[in-house]
Amino acid sequence: MMKVYYFSRRNLLLSVAVFALICTFLGVSIIYLDSVGVVSQVQEPIYQGNTGEKAVALTVNVDWGEEFIPAMLKEFKKQDARVTFFVTGTWARKNPAILKNMSQAGHSIQNHGDKHLHFNQLSSTQIKEQVRGAEKTIAEITGKKSRFFAPPYGEQNQQVVSAVSDLNYQLIMWSVDTVDWQRPAPEVITKRVMNRVHNDAIVLMHPTEPTLKALPTLLKELKDEGYRMVPIEEIVKPESATK
Repeated sequence: MMKVYYFSRRNLLLSVAVFALICTFLGVSIIYLDSVGVVSQVQEPIYQGNTGEKAVALTVNVDWGEEFIPAMLKEFKKQDARVTFFVTGTWARKNPAILKNMSQAGHSIQNHGDKHLHFNQLSSTQIKEQVRGAEKTIAEITGKKSRFFAPPYGEQNQQVVSAVSDLNYQLIMWSVDTVDWQRPAPEVITKRVMNRVHNDAIVLMHPTEPTLKALPTLLKELKDEGYRMVPIEEIVKPESATK
């Protein structure tokens, strides 16, 4: 005789939540029920690439520091490094000429939110407004649509991850942190990267004076070690492309 089991909405949501936590621990995509009970797929945060190749993505989060960017671009060009700039919409609107130069130099321009806010304190609607706002500004200035999002302060929770996934963005974190916002000595920045670098590494930087001073040595050492310095989209590939 077949048995029929009935679950309350509360028990169902609890089961889904437990399943989501297990999937998050395992580092795989998860599903969730939204406010109307629709099942959606959520892409978990990305901490490194998936090509298995000797390549790194240097990422520069930008909401200030524009005075250092032109010189940084020159250093990147000297070593054939193409990097990823995650910019806020607010910064981009204030510095459209610099943003165009960054894009025209072959660098990837991606999304850092419209304003540099604490995204963990925002509602899902507010998060989406922030991402769309930066996307609109980036597209208007560069003619290209962003598809990767780096949260300000590195803040992310399940609501942030879900909202970003709803917009078909991938949320980018990092595997190597220069902590350059603390303005350490240039040699400290270089050492932090070279001691931790690995295939498919995502390296977090900011436009600071010590970072600029570290670049000549850092970029040369990465190149001498055989690492290609490429935009984020070249080391984060769809799963189907890596099989």
